[in-house]
Amino acid sequence: MRDLKWHFGCLLILLSIAACATPRSPHVSPIAPASIYIALGSSYAAGPGITTSADEPQNRCARSTDNYAHILARKLNLRLFDVSCSGATTEHVLGPWKELPPQIEALTVDTKLVTATIGGNDVGYFAMLWSASCTTAPLPAASRNFQCPSPPAGADAWRKVEVGMRQIAAEVHRRSPTARLVFVDYLSVLPAMGTCGNAPMKLDKARSIRAVAQRLARLTERVAAETKADVIQASTLSAHHSACSRDPWVTGFPTERSAPGFVPYHPNKSGMTAIADVLMQRLVTAPGTP
Repeated sequence: MRDLKWHFGCLLILLSIAACATPRSPHVSPIAPASIYIALGSSYAAGPGITTSADEPQNRCARSTDNYAHILARKLNLRLFDVSCSGATTEHVLGPWKELPPQIEALTVDTKLVTATIGGNDVGYFAMLWSASCTTAPLPAASRNFQCPSPPAGADAWRKVEVGMRQIAAEVHRRSPTARLVFVDYLSVLPAMGTCGNAPMKLDKARSIRAVAQRLARLTERVAAETKADVIQASTLSAHHSACSRDPWVTGFPTERSAPGFVPYHPNKSGMTAIADVLMQRLVTAPGTP
């Protein structure tokens, strides 16, 4: 009997420890139709080169009517204010960017949903992809006005992007206290191993870029968990839909056959639709609901 009580007591202790160690999402109701939705982020949120422009008036942000925010807003009948912008960093979400106001200023006290895809430009993710390919393969004539960048890197960039992401979460919670914040990380561009003609680059470069993508995905997941935000792991969702797959959710390196407006190494409509579908599934139920 004493042994039984001892085992039962240990079980209660273990269950208590597990309960404390398991992150719990705050209680939030499903997103209702006509709710205000603010979309923040960089080009992987904006969707440059996909179908038609959503920029009114026209500007340099290159938002698409078929980025994941617009698709989701149509599916759930939400009032969307898309302030994402191609090339944006966490600094541009939090502060002005030349003629553009801080993205965070779009938030209102009655906002119910905020999504953010951000951080890639802070650590030079796209610049790494483009540089690795344009120094390996010849550029088509239509793309020869592009320059091969020297991507920034280093520990300082990673410290800054984490601070920036945490500040974004803090500002969302402060400005829109009843809003549900969802970080959406970056779609996978490269396959798990190797590379291909659609993503020409040296193997060592591909390994380095994969490491950056994985680190950014882990950072996004950790920041979301520690700031009471949700996260959509688009990087995992798209693992079998890289630029080298039969059903890519991202574009690859440009060729002579690339259509006008082609944007290399960015989400296509299939990728945006996949993200919107997962977001919709997540948002029609409260966090923590099976």
